[in-house]
Amino acid sequence: MSYDYGTIMVEIAEVSVENNQVRVHKVNAVADPGLVINPDGVEAQVQGAITMGLSATLLEEVVLQDGVLQAENFNQYPLLRNADAPDVEVVVLSSRDIPTGVGEPPIGPLPAAVANAVFAATGQRLRRLPLKLA
Repeated sequence: MSYDYGTIMVEIAEVSVENNQVRVHKVNAVADPGLVINPDGVEAQVQGAITMGLSATLLEEVVLQDGVLQAENFNQYPLLRNADAPDVEVVVLSSRDIPTGVGEPPIGPLPAAVANAVFAATGQRLRRLPLKLA
């Protein structure tokens, strides 16, 4: 759960672990951004932010060797692909509060949701991004 830019976000991840690889199958998210003007837009923003956040959670890592970046361009930098993206179910709550942001708030709680799901599945606490099992 997080409170960011005036938006409350709650996320739960469903994962499996096979050969020390974490796969996220589904993310359930609830967004409370105050007064919702465009519910479909909020849902799309949350889905996109979760996909972006999952890429950072599982894959993205800046590697330096002798002070030089090893990924010189995006073809050498790991990003989540659509085929590996989970199902994302979004519930949007609307209230009479001032409308707030939904672009970044879904990113924050995602690593914790995935790490907690991995802990439930394996008993191993992961505390650094990207999440990797030993």
